[in-house]
Amino acid sequence: MLSPDQARDRALDLVERARRAGAETADAVYGASSSEGIQVRLGKLEDVERSESEHIALRVFVGRRSASIGSSDLSPAALDELAARAIDMARAAPEDAYAGLAPEDLLTRGPFPELDLFDAHEPSPEALRAAALEAEDAARAVSGISNSDGATASFGDGVFALATSHGFSGAYGSTHHSLSASVVGGETDKQRDNAWRSTHHHADLPSPAEIGRLAGERTVAKLGSGKMKSGAMPVIFDPRVSSSLVGHLLGAITGNAIARRSSFLLEKLGEQIFAPGITIADDPHTPRGLRSRPFDGEGLPTGARNVIEDGRLTGWLLDSASARQLNLTPTGHAARNGGGAPGVSTGNVHLAAGTLSPAELMADIKDGVYVTELIGQGVNGVTGDYSRGAAGFRIVDGQLAGPVSEFTVAGNLLRMFAQLTPANDLEWYRAINVPTLRVDGMTIAGD
Repeated sequence: MLSPDQARDRALDLVERARRAGAETADAVYGASSSEGIQVRLGKLEDVERSESEHIALRVFVGRRSASIGSSDLSPAALDELAARAIDMARAAPEDAYAGLAPEDLLTRGPFPELDLFDAHEPSPEALRAAALEAEDAARAVSGISNSDGATASFGDGVFALATSHGFSGAYGSTHHSLSASVVGGETDKQRDNAWRSTHHHADLPSPAEIGRLAGERTVAKLGSGKMKSGAMPVIFDPRVSSSLVGHLLGAITGNAIARRSSFLLEKLGEQIFAPGITIADDPHTPRGLRSRPFDGEGLPTGARNVIEDGRLTGWLLDSASARQLNLTPTGHAARNGGGAPGVSTGNVHLAAGTLSPAELMADIKDGVYVTELIGQGVNGVTGDYSRGAAGFRIVDGQLAGPVSEFTVAGNLLRMFAQLTPANDLEWYRAINVPTLRVDGMTIAGD
């Protein structure tokens, strides 16, 4: 695989070829990755996967017309043809008043922050297989486990580079290690659950035995699942699913959603969305963070900010095109994934912990539900209406009182945000890190 410097040079070379072919401005994205994964099931090798990919994408501008094209053929002749075809496509494209590269005066020139995203430790296939076997063995050793969907251990690395015709070039590499296990419990009333973890550094992974044991314990805890009655009641969201509520918030404050007027937060800028004291922060410079990056997908600097400050919405997440449409300044949240125009993405996001433990958070709930699993996509981003299938545990007199499933939790995100209370159990290993959350007054549809 190319080094970051070599990857940057590949992107710069394609930009120069586009300029020679007649592009007024252009940018190029180069990406390469490799991965290896071992899956076992019932103590035997189930699957071995190895993949390698290399891709380069070019975006050219001719006036307000633009086109994007990509290729995995990186020979000089193929790159020249790629540039010529992109320009022909751009000349035939409709005009877009908001198209263009990021403002030159906002580009980051470095030095870029050191984010520690690359791990020199590369596990052998034998080590991956041993880890997967250990995880599955630990899961199957939990009393009540009757079958296995398998366990997987994997490793991969990659490099990303961006270059523009108006002076930006940068690249960085990263690695990833992951481990997962999924098992089945019970003989007649079967239940399934899993555990997984993904990190940049092998040293940050839990042990395979810990992953397996957690998968087994989660599965057994669901055995004998009952039904929920319908009604309005408090809902506790486990950290496994509470991050999805913050994900709905982030999707509603992207520049595209605001520019298209398709967000339930459209008129809420600066308003009190959450209770006072609630903070939701975005930090793309967290060392070893899953979404850390030294620059955004347009070459702008990335940096920490609070998207929610003391419960108030502080601003939108903008790439350059949506910023122009809204007559605002881009915020360094542009993201590139191969070819095409940039999208929007955050860095490492967290909702700040509260002061109560999860047990204290539910202590006064006479009748409620603790949700550990959400099913389906029943969220309306325009109205904020929320309705999703769920599973978890009943709460009776402040205590967990047995597993329940096949019910629906419903509400409206604006009201849910206003009623949200965080616990103090924030952990820092996901892309969106959120503690246990309590939301009062939700509607449960069960039996």
